Amino acid sequence: MGRLPFLIAGCLLILAFDYYFVSAALAVFKNWTEKAKKRFTSIYYGLSIALIIGIFAGIYINIFLTLRAVILVAFFLITACKIVLLLFLLADDLRRGLIFLYRKLTRGTITEASSAAAEGETISRSSFLLKAGMVAAAVPLTSLTWGIVSGAYDYQVRRKTLFLPNLPAAFDGITMAQISDIHSGSFYNPKAVRGGVEMLLGEKPDFIFFTGDIVNDMANEMRDYQDIFSKVKAPLGVFSSLGNHDYGDYHFGKEASPAKAKNLKDVIKTHELMGWDLLMNENRRLKVDGEEIGILGIENWGMGRFPKYGKMELAVKDTDDLPVKLLLSHDPSHWRAEVLPKYPQIDAMFSGHTHGMQFGVRTEKYQWSPIEYIYKEWAGLYQEQHQQLYVNVGYGFLGFPGRVGILPEITVFTLKRGAKV
Repeated sequence: MGRLPFLIAGCLLILAFDYYFVSAALAVFKNWTEKAKKRFTSIYYGLSIALIIGIFAGIYINIFLTLRAVILVAFFLITACKIVLLLFLLADDLRRGLIFLYRKLTRGTITEASSAAAEGETISRSSFLLKAGMVAAAVPLTSLTWGIVSGAYDYQVRRKTLFLPNLPAAFDGITMAQISDIHSGSFYNPKAVRGGVEMLLGEKPDFIFFTGDIVNDMANEMRDYQDIFSKVKAPLGVFSSLGNHDYGDYHFGKEASPAKAKNLKDVIKTHELMGWDLLMNENRRLKVDGEEIGILGIENWGMGRFPKYGKMELAVKDTDDLPVKLLLSHDPSHWRAEVLPKYPQIDAMFSGHTHGMQFGVRTEKYQWSPIEYIYKEWAGLYQEQHQQLYVNVGYGFLGFPGRVGILPEITVFTLKRGAKV
């Protein structure tokens, strides 16, 4: 069935809210002329319907990517404002409902004068709450607009030391970089994207990991960005894996089809054309001065509704002799669900997927995002006994075309031999 039923349900909810808000506004602003009321109603509904049509067009019609981004920006900003305003409208209706019940219970003791005064107070407070809600709705409008203007391409380099007790001496001090979740179908500023790639290359890592979701749905989304990411090179190679979006499930559905198979083939070909070594349930031996470590990569393996194409039994094949094994697996839920209980030989796993929900707070000592109520491991470095997981919050963005607090990430690791002090 894909996402169409959810889109339709979401749009119906938005239209229901629109009716709720317009009715409240017309009730409060009774001094408007009939002409003004009709004009307000027509413009409000017209804009809302136009945005809904734009969302469907952006998803199901191959429109210009910049126009799609503009539509998404407008839709998310306005929807966020409506959610805040809804809270005030519900609070006012709850207040008026309690007043109504109180009057029913005490109507024998209320005089006509006090009833009229109470009615005037009700209208006054309704007007206040509606206007307060409209002012409060400007808060998400301001913060999300700032996230779009400044956060979407504000790439942050995060440097980490990764301690590995069995690391061969030849790898001690070597550097590895990770990026994840490019989501090229969401980009609208190639110059800014190129700037992030230049930041990555400026770190001069010895090898690089990309941990999935190069596109939103379609392979052709990389058309304007393939040349940019082709510049991502490293002396010991660039290793990549697939994420849940790379399979086209959200566009073609989960059932196999020729079009879906061709799209995946084109996504795989894109990695090849860029010179990235795509690992699909397989491994590579990385050699430095005669010593080796293992680089393993699996297809997407996610919990719940997310696809499970990964096959760890294939990825670990013929790696028992390697002292260190680094795993690329897009979804961090794979670590706790399968890697920890079944594959103790995996020293460190590298993931993306969460985006940190593109909203929250992240400092060196503290981080919070609503995504933590869904994913136990959602950003940064985690450890269970001798096994480690790093979750990169992503290079690109999806849905909301920006980031507030959780900025796009380029991670640079220094591999060190021994245990953490």
